[in-house]
Amino acid sequence: MRRCLCLQPQPGRGLRKRSLQLNFETYNLIAGVLEHHHCFITDQKVKSDTPLKLLLPLHRTGEGYGPLTCLFTLPISTFSWDRFYLNSFCFKKHIRSSKNMVTGMRPPVEVSVFLLSLLGPGVLFTMNKIPGLQEPLPILGMGMFVLGSVLLLLILTVQPKTKVDPLFYVFAEFTINCMVGLTNALEQDGFISGFMDFYLKMGEPHLGTAYAVMMSYWEVVHVILLLTVIHRMFTGKSYRSLALLWAGSSIANEIVVIPGVVIGKYGSNIRPAFWRNVPFFLVPFWAASQLFRRPKQMPVVTADKIAAEQKKSLLSRPADLLLSLLLLGAMAFFVFRGFVVLDCPLDACFTYIYQYEPYLKDPVGFPRIMMLVYFFYAVPLVGILLYGLNIPGCSWMLDWTIFFAGAMAQTQWCHIGASLHSRTSFTYRAPADKRWPVITLNVLLAIVPALLALRCRTNPAYFMKPVPKGQTNDDKKKN
Repeated sequence: MRRCLCLQPQPGRGLRKRSLQLNFETYNLIAGVLEHHHCFITDQKVKSDTPLKLLLPLHRTGEGYGPLTCLFTLPISTFSWDRFYLNSFCFKKHIRSSKNMVTGMRPPVEVSVFLLSLLGPGVLFTMNKIPGLQEPLPILGMGMFVLGSVLLLLILTVQPKTKVDPLFYVFAEFTINCMVGLTNALEQDGFISGFMDFYLKMGEPHLGTAYAVMMSYWEVVHVILLLTVIHRMFTGKSYRSLALLWAGSSIANEIVVIPGVVIGKYGSNIRPAFWRNVPFFLVPFWAASQLFRRPKQMPVVTADKIAAEQKKSLLSRPADLLLSLLLLGAMAFFVFRGFVVLDCPLDACFTYIYQYEPYLKDPVGFPRIMMLVYFFYAVPLVGILLYGLNIPGCSWMLDWTIFFAGAMAQTQWCHIGASLHSRTSFTYRAPADKRWPVITLNVLLAIVPALLALRCRTNPAYFMKPVPKGQTNDDKKKN
């Protein structure tokens, strides 16, 4: 025989202050808990022989289900009745543990985002089979529709009561773009087919160049970074540094590609789909500004260690001395190659572009833009980083070195790969007898910023705010 366990308000107190307003999500959660114990929701005190159909209704209010006055029945010992209240610790604990169990059954957010990102290649494959969607304007419209639909799905699938960082939606949208880029790289190199044919003809023809193929392969790194950031975001871990690494890489990517298309040989064949790159160009700047404004998590370092590190001269810090020399060499190389692409008449520039890096005069325009970006932006930034490496207390070094490392890794990967790729005309590929010196120099340009960022992260005492006199433990002991 079934007996009832009721949950009612305490006599005379009512539920004015602690009334439980149920939305559909909460109702389904409680119903699931009760169903597990063969229980039913009711709005009245019930008897053991009450028909099942009378145990289901709940009063409705404007925004969901109203305050509960009685809750459920349980199969307990014969004729034993107890009262439980809505503020019961046992009930709240039961609901909380059940909610965690339900949440644990859902796939992790990063897995959901990855599965959602597969819509990109799927849409491309579908459009490649439908001629009506292969015109310039429908291509642009479909791209915007997919991005908007994914954003709406993300907003609907993330729990409404969960406080979500707005950057999550940025990272999720860029994950889709990365999967589209990776699809392009695999098709251009012959690993897959049937996805990008129409898009290269009527969308963005420049994606068939060697530089764009290497840029598309780099999207693998972006996907890993983005999914890791999303994972850390929803597990309560710090993700600021990884996000800055992605921001530097993404900004460097777009700041070379968009001007390169406009001034290169594809500038006379720009289709409407090209303008979908504009939000992907602007949003990383916004994301980077948000990340830089957020407080950084500084490691715990004793005041004595900070004071001791900041008293050392550059000669007493051999690793910093070596990094300073390497950065100076990188600056000189940036300036030299800037002169080369600006058609400097010096013999050294003429010899270099024809005998060492003929790829710099490839008419696609990407290498020329990259060298100018280095000349006008990387040179001043490296100068600032040199200042921070030699003046103690520059805590901003911890952020900007990561940002710069991401930018240099992306651009150098594309530059080295494109100068060797079979899609680059043989005339502009690196000569076989000069290949390894050129590759070595370009690899160093990618490695040195990474080493600098690693040095700042592993031993940050020199870059932390100076300790006022009299605040170290040694000074206190002397006083």
